[in-house]
Amino acid sequence: MTDRRDLWKSGVDTTRPSIARAYDVVLNGKDNFEVDRAFVHEITKVVPEIYDVATYNRQILGRGVRFMVGQGVTQFIDLGSGLPTVENTHQVAQRADPQARVVYVDNDPMVLAHGRALLAENARTAVITSDLRDPAEILAAPDVRRLIDFDRPVGVMLVGVLHHLHDDDDPAGLVRSYMEAVPAGSHLFVTHFCASTQDARDAEKKFLSLLGTGRFRTPEEITAFFDGFDLVEPGVVPLPLWRPEEQVPADLTVGQRLMFGGIARKH
Repeated sequence: MTDRRDLWKSGVDTTRPSIARAYDVVLNGKDNFEVDRAFVHEITKVVPEIYDVATYNRQILGRGVRFMVGQGVTQFIDLGSGLPTVENTHQVAQRADPQARVVYVDNDPMVLAHGRALLAENARTAVITSDLRDPAEILAAPDVRRLIDFDRPVGVMLVGVLHHLHDDDDPAGLVRSYMEAVPAGSHLFVTHFCASTQDARDAEKKFLSLLGTGRFRTPEEITAFFDGFDLVEPGVVPLPLWRPEEQVPADLTVGQRLMFGGIARKH
């Protein structure tokens, strides 16, 4: 177990919930603290299925990465990647194509520590600590330049992270900045909390009051992130409905509709 004093020295704040660590909680991980578990407990009061929602998000990550590899995309920038867990982007991509390259980006120092340990023997994968609101810094980072060939299609992944940007962060402008840096044939992959039900809107209030972030946008607002790109079928839909690999119930639950996602191609 890492000593808390070492965590403080590395910049880890154990007194406030962290986005990455809260996600780790709902994925039944071990890299979190009581403050993160308490936050998730409050969320379960309005969305009891929040643990299932995390699973749906992880499942679409796998389906989306496999889809992009099938389209010839073999290099990925995973923005706001969170803590390493099962079926990470590089594991999915490299299973489909052993030459695939992945750069993970997150602003949580615990992600860097755990990511480096996980990737120590994987020369085609790197993790960097940076804020996705600074695309110029990220795109110029040595590991990004080492692993990503910007003359070839790139998978730009914003899976479960844009909802942690407020409107005044200009998330749509940030998406454009990343997509302007990659060539035709690149793909944009977004999943996002959706204001699809009253329960979702109640969850948004909890996120904003306890975590300070968590903007639940409408399906139309989420779809707007893909403006100017070619949305692939079935468009922006609840996560379980995006190219499912198993039977999906006709009537989706609140949890199954809590996040929407989609992928688009740059032409």
